[in-house]
This record gives sequence, structure tokens and C-alpha cells, in this order.
Amino acid sequence: MSRIRLQGLTRRFGQVTAVDDVWLDVADGEFLVLLGPSGCGKSTLLRMIAGLLEPSGGRVLLDDADITHAPPQRRNLAMVFQGYALYPHLSVARNIGFPLRARRLPKAVVRAKVAEVAAMVELTGLLDRRPRELSGGQRQRVALARALVRDPGAFLMDEPLSNLDAKLRATTRAEIAALHRRLGATVVYVTHDQVEAMTMATRIVLLNEGRVEQTGTPAEVYDEPASVFVARFLGSPPMNLLDATLHAAGSDLVARAPDVEVALGLDGAGLPDRAVTLGVRPEHLGFAPRGNAPFRAEVMSVENLGGEEVAHCRVGSAQVSVRGARPLGVAPGDRVGLSARPGHLHLFDAGSGRRLVWRPAGVQATTV
Repeated sequence: MSRIRLQGLTRRFGQVTAVDDVWLDVADGEFLVLLGPSGCGKSTLLRMIAGLLEPSGGRVLLDDADITHAPPQRRNLAMVFQGYALYPHLSVARNIGFPLRARRLPKAVVRAKVAEVAAMVELTGLLDRRPRELSGGQRQRVALARALVRDPGAFLMDEPLSNLDAKLRATTRAEIAALHRRLGATVVYVTHDQVEAMTMATRIVLLNEGRVEQTGTPAEVYDEPASVFVARFLGSPPMNLLDATLHAAGSDLVARAPDVEVALGLDGAGLPDRAVTLGVRPEHLGFAPRGNAPFRAEVMSVENLGGEEVAHCRVGSAQVSVRGARPLGVAPGDRVGLSARPGHLHLFDAGSGRRLVWRPAGVQATTV
């Protein structure tokens, strides 16, 4: 498989910059997910890699070759589209073998390769059917097989599961992940679905308004979000965020807000007060005696999710969610205390929204 490098890749549509100076290095065999909300530039970025859109600036390299201006058919990349793009009048076998016939390979070679790939994605018994006779999940596997049969340098996938229902999405997601592990393929995968990203990716690139907001493993972007945007985007419910002030209480650094006074376990001696955003994930909050609790809350509602419950609470004027095993043992109207371990608390700069990290000289914002 191949390595893909993006160097300052940019795309403008008139006065609108859809992709803004993106630098990425996709390693050989990596499953890289481009994640973000609608309109963040992820599909535009993928289409520039595929050669379906011309960049306004920057370069695309496949291994050591500059393919920025190469036509799609000369890029040794296979694209899997959201809408399958199957030929309705052709059988499954002929759909899969189409790229090989286009290269005028011998019929015996095409038949052997189609059979090999069909077995890989469990389509052997369906080769004589037409696309209309298949389920959505089966059609998606045909589209994958047609990409696999080419032996490309890398696979580009543009929201390939978005047309499937929830059950089929989960099944096909597992199939694609298993296929990646088996083949060691290089994959660049676009989605707005954080579950797909967290469960499939070896690395996630979170995009926001055309720029890279954070890059890291699923654990890194979830456990150490680089900004308020990342904290809000990942998680269900998302991270609780409260406007607070950092205050040095003796040698301890404390975050204060209405109905909140939480020690951070850091040495704050001599530091001036500072406005911050305090974050904590719903699963990291627990109930505690109200009198000495760092967070004092009122329960507004409780959602039953089967094995879990989510309590939606009010802390001062902020809305805070608590997620835990069912039953949580609280009801609407209860006045409760909440607590979290200092290691599960996150601080973000109130102005820039960037993550704050502890340095010997104090609390400093991270950069992209």
C-alpha cells in the first residue's frame, strides 16, 4: 500500500475557502478518518486527493510522486462513494470486474480476481444477481469489492455507510475494519459520525471550517480534546462545559463558578485569576453528598437508555449531564452534589477555546 502526503492543500470556491492550508501525512497501512460536521471541508479534501477537484493551492503526493494535477485514473487510488455508483444493468460479477475489463485484462484473469475478491467480502453466492436484487449492505460490499479488485495504493471512502440503517451500519463498519486489518490497506475515510471514527480509525483528523482542529488516535482526541470545539463534537452527551474562573486558594488552584468550587490538584501559588472554560465528561461525574461536593446541582430530567441512564442537571445557570449505569438513583427535582477526579477535569482558554496545559510557569494554551 501507499503513503499519502498533503502539503498546504487549499481549495476556494469564489470568496469561500472550503479547505485551508491542510498538512497531513497518511502512513502506509493507516486507517485515517476525516471527521467533522457538514460543511467542514472533509469531502472536498477527499475529492482533491482523488483528483475529482483541482486544488487552489498546495500539493498531493502518493509515495514520492507528485499527483496534484494527475487525472483520477492515473492516481492508483480507489474511491468508494456514498451512493455505491453501481451499474444497474450489470451483474455483481461484472460490476466488480469492471475496472479490470477497462484495462483489457484477459477474461480468465478477470474471473479469477473477481472470485478472489468476492470470497473476501462474502459475495460468492451473489455474483449472478443485479444490484436491485441486493440489500443496502450487500450493495456496499459490491462497491468495496470493485475497489479491492484494482489492488490500489490506497482506498478513499466518502461516507460509505450513510445510506444504511443503524443495524447494517454497525455490521458493515465491523466488516470494513476487519478487512483493513487483514489487508493492511491504506484508507482515508470521510464521515460525520463519531461512532464510525472512534471504532474504525487508527488516527482521526477533526476538521472545523476547512482547517485541522486536532489530529490524534481516537483515545487522544476523546481524552485530551485540543479545543472547546473538539470537546463539544465528541461524546454523547458531549462534554459538560462551564464558564469559570481559576483562582489561587493558598497553594491550590481552584476553579470557581456559580455552584462550583473544585480543586484541580495543581499548585496555583502566586497565579492571577483567569477566566476559563471548565470541562468534564458526563461519565466522569458521580453523585456525592451535597454539602461538601465540588458541584451543587438540581436534577431536571433522567433519560433511560437501557443499560445506562443520563441525568440532566442544572449547576448555576449551566446544563450538566451525568451518565452512569442504570439506575442512577435520582429523580427530577432532587438537589444533589456532583464530584469528579481532578485528572478528569479539562481547562480551556475562555478567549481562544484552546486546551490549557500546566507548565512550571503556569497554565498555557495549546496550539493546533
